[in-house]
Amino acid sequence: MDPALTQNRTAAAGGPGLLAAWAAFAVGLLYAVVSLYWAVGGSWLLDTVGSSLTQPGSSAGALVVLAVWGAVALKVIASVLPLLAVGARADRFRLSRLRLIRALTWVEAAILTFYGLILTVVGLLVQAGLIGTPATADHRALAWHAYLWDPWFLVWGLLVTVALLRSR
Repeated sequence: MDPALTQNRTAAAGGPGLLAAWAAFAVGLLYAVVSLYWAVGGSWLLDTVGSSLTQPGSSAGALVVLAVWGAVALKVIASVLPLLAVGARADRFRLSRLRLIRALTWVEAAILTFYGLILTVVGLLVQAGLIGTPATADHRALAWHAYLWDPWFLVWGLLVTVALLRSR
C-alpha cells in the first residue's frame, strides 16, 4: 500500500492516539459529571469521598462547595486537553500554541498518573492491612478511594499518556 495514502487515511481519522484521547475525554468528563452532581447538591456516594463534603452549613462548607466547583472546572479542562493535543483539529493551532497545549497535556498526564498510582497503591495497602489506620478513620471512604476514586485518576492519566505517546 502507498505510504502517502496510509498517512492521509491516518490524518483523516484523526491520527494515532485519537482513540485514547477520546477515551481520556470520556473518563474525565464522567468524573467531572460526578463532581458536578455533588456541586449542585447531590448526595449519592458523597460519603464515599470523606466526611468533609458531608458537613453542610458552615463557612468551611461553603469553601468545600467552592472547591468542588473548581474541581468540576479543572476536570472539564483536563478532559478536553488531550483532544486538543492530538485531535484532528490540532492542525488549526499554530505550532507554538500546539506545543504549549501538548506540554500542558503532558503535565496533566504526569499529575493524573502519579496521583492515581500513589493513592491507589497506598489505598490497596491499607485495604490489605499492610498500612494501619486509626480506629476513627472513615473505612468506607478509604475502601472507595482504593477501589474506585483513585484508580479512576490512574486510568485517566494512563489514557492521556497513551494518547500523547501514540501521537508523537
